[in-house]
Amino acid sequence: MGHLPTVHYLLLSVVFTMATERQQYQVQHGRCSYTFLLPEVEHCGTGTEGPFKEGKLEALENLTENNTQWLQKLENYIQENVRSELEEMHQKAIHSQTATMLEISSSLLSHSMVQSQKLTDVEMQVLSQTRRLEEQLQEYLHTTSRLEKHVLRQASESAQLKEKNRLLEQRFAEMEVRHQKELNALQQEKRSLQDLLEWQGRLVSTLEEGLVLSSHNSTQLQRQQADLTDSVQQLMATVTHCNEISRPPKDDMTHYRDCAEINRAGITHSGVYNLRLPNMPNSIKVFCDMTSHGGGWTVLQHRQNGSLDFHRSWTEYKQGFGDPAGEHWMGNDFIHTLTKAKDFSLLVLLQDSEGNKAHSHYEHFHIEGEEKNYSLHAHRFSGTAGKTSSLTRSGTMFSTKDHDNDFCSCKCAQMASGGWWFEACGASNLNGIYYSGHSKVPYNGIKWYYWKGPNVRVSMTTMMVRPSDF
Repeated sequence: MGHLPTVHYLLLSVVFTMATERQQYQVQHGRCSYTFLLPEVEHCGTGTEGPFKEGKLEALENLTENNTQWLQKLENYIQENVRSELEEMHQKAIHSQTATMLEISSSLLSHSMVQSQKLTDVEMQVLSQTRRLEEQLQEYLHTTSRLEKHVLRQASESAQLKEKNRLLEQRFAEMEVRHQKELNALQQEKRSLQDLLEWQGRLVSTLEEGLVLSSHNSTQLQRQQADLTDSVQQLMATVTHCNEISRPPKDDMTHYRDCAEINRAGITHSGVYNLRLPNMPNSIKVFCDMTSHGGGWTVLQHRQNGSLDFHRSWTEYKQGFGDPAGEHWMGNDFIHTLTKAKDFSLLVLLQDSEGNKAHSHYEHFHIEGEEKNYSLHAHRFSGTAGKTSSLTRSGTMFSTKDHDNDFCSCKCAQMASGGWWFEACGASNLNGIYYSGHSKVPYNGIKWYYWKGPNVRVSMTTMMVRPSDF
């Protein structure tokens, strides 16, 4: 652009020089057109001014030729400058476009790198999640395998217990048949002795009549009478002995309502006694513990060797089962009737397989009736079987395998076995399965959690009550 003043100057010079002439000279360069006015010679002819005009014409021709050369030079100069400027503008445009393309490429590359990093992060998250799912699946498979083995072991143990129960029932039936036979034999012997006694009585009467009629032979008759009298006395003694054997023992005339009353009456020997509770027509046999913790305890439950099955129905737990002198459950109706009459305390005795003993004591204890599912109430815990009570909270209802009252959808009485106040399966179950040969007790075994944890093998349990004012 610095050469433009020079170009303008040349153009002005050419125009000034050729302004008086009519002839024009036009130059076309691209879209630009340049028009130049050339001088003309007017009124040219021959005359007196010939030599002068010829000189003038020659001068004009020279001038025209010079102007034409200048115009060509100007055209060449304009073409060269315009071409260099166009090339420079084209190079600048190329550089600008190249820079723009580089900038766009850099932006696209940066965006591509960010997207690649995001894809890498997503891939890592997917791999981590997949690995975690695989680990959870392996753990689930391992747990399922353990549960299957546990179920198989429980099924085997259940089959063994059923077989033992069948053998015990068979032995009990055989003993019952044998005892019935012995009782029938004794009754038959009793009837025979009674017939003999009647015959002897008739014979004595006959002999007495003969004695009256045969007074002359009195000495011999008296001797015979004495012999007969001895025989009769012997027979009477035998009959009396047989009657004592076959006659059931008579109930004591004194009726006791709990073992504490028996203890207060001066009887301090532990054993089976008869109690007569209010609103109960018949007496009931219970075991009285007269030695533990001051005595006077009425035993409600006892486990010692696993000989009795405690996985029973609601009705059996209601009425009670077992032998008071051995393993037994006194019955929920009995426990309710006993503990509603006055304020009772509860004592739980425990012993493990190594002979270690402990106890849990509750100063106030009673259960509701069947209409409230024998709900438990126990307060003011103390003792050596743990710092916390393993017995469930007050208000928990009793549950059995056929009468589910717990707060768990798993049916604790089915899973943990036995009848108990489970709540949500809870920390205790003294009526679970008795395991004697296991180093680790399964979940459905006897449990008093806060004594020694879930795996302690309990070999003896006793639940007993006594009036709180004893």
